[in-house]
Amino acid sequence: MRAEAFSTAVLDWYDRHGRHDLPWQQDINPYRVWVSEIMLQQTQVSTVLNYFDRFMASLPTVQALAEAPEDEVLHLWTGLGYYTRARNLQKTAKIVMAEYGGEFPRDVEKLTELPGIGLSTAGAIASISMGLRAPILDGNVKRVLARFTAQEGYPGEPKVAKQLWAAAERFTPHSRVNHYTQAMMDLGATLCTRSKPSCLLCPLERGCEAHMLGLETRYPIPKPRKEVPQKRTLMPMLANREGAILLYRRPSSGLWGGLWSLPELDGLDDIQHLALQHSLELGQQQQMPGLVHTFSHFQLAIEPWLIRVEESALHVAEADWLWYNLATPPRLGLAAPVKTLLKRAAEVLNAGESS
Repeated sequence: MRAEAFSTAVLDWYDRHGRHDLPWQQDINPYRVWVSEIMLQQTQVSTVLNYFDRFMASLPTVQALAEAPEDEVLHLWTGLGYYTRARNLQKTAKIVMAEYGGEFPRDVEKLTELPGIGLSTAGAIASISMGLRAPILDGNVKRVLARFTAQEGYPGEPKVAKQLWAAAERFTPHSRVNHYTQAMMDLGATLCTRSKPSCLLCPLERGCEAHMLGLETRYPIPKPRKEVPQKRTLMPMLANREGAILLYRRPSSGLWGGLWSLPELDGLDDIQHLALQHSLELGQQQQMPGLVHTFSHFQLAIEPWLIRVEESALHVAEADWLWYNLATPPRLGLAAPVKTLLKRAAEVLNAGESS
């Protein structure tokens, strides 16, 4: 299928069946497209919808994001995961304000120089919000093109990625690039899905090599599987007399960077040292149901304990520690499993008060 026929078929399908009512498709500007693209990385549209609306309600402009407290940004991101995305969002917002006068550069190469913006995200911003001809290769588009060309090899390998980028460049039209970009993402999300592609409804069915071979689900070639290692940690939830839980802010780099979390210990023996550090007297200890959280490269098995404590009047508060009030929680960024554990702790503490 020639490039012109490819893009025409995709655009005709988009006009009839594409999605036109997503929140980031309304009042289109580079800021809204950028935030939506970052949120959609490794995250489904259905999950992003509510997060996007809340984020835009609180931080409607790049200036508002640049000037917001980091805790507010991470709070709005809590539950989306991959928190480096949120920190890079704010870094980029500050650069756009300081170096570009609050306007995103109308240049793909300059966009890729901003923190957290790769070539595909830059292409989406440029094409959807600026009308510039720029190919993209996000997960959905990668799947469509890998099947259409029956591309051998894992797309994460540089040689294979280069071939898919060449296909993306070849098929991207010179007009209606904004609609074409959205259409390609829609095709991958709604028809050319990972496990059950709807080939009979696809506008590219006649030219798709994977379909002609009857090997649609073989492509894209998956990443060679490796066994995921598991790590263990004990997380104590130290609850004071008011039912508040002791949290600390994690370092800005690394896992859950900048988020507020529960202490992580090797075992129960380490709790005494933690109590001494904060001048706490330990009381009743109760083991809670365990939790396993999966990261991209390992699993974390969490052993949570709810421990009542009494505070010393002489204790001086430390900057990176706080008592998290479960009844009226502050707006902080929390790691998803920590948010789950705090909710469970609140249920246990409330049940104790009512009994």
